[in-house]
Amino acid sequence: MNVDSKVVAAISSAVGLYLQAEQEALASQGQSISRPVPRGAMSSPFALAGRQAAMNTRWTWQMRLPR
Repeated sequence: MNVDSKVVAAISSAVGLYLQAEQEALASQGQSISRPVPRGAMSSPFALAGRQAAMNTRWTWQMRLPR
């Protein structure tokens, strides 16, 4: 598939202009773009313990398979 550099440039500039217009619209309303903070397994000690237990179980099965 041939990719024309002019088409790629037009698409990327259109996306950039759209994002800029969206930010300006939010700024004129007094809002800002806030993204939620990703919460991983490290956020809770209970989640961390559960993940560690699952990984230990998998490791045990992996060690038994070659025998």
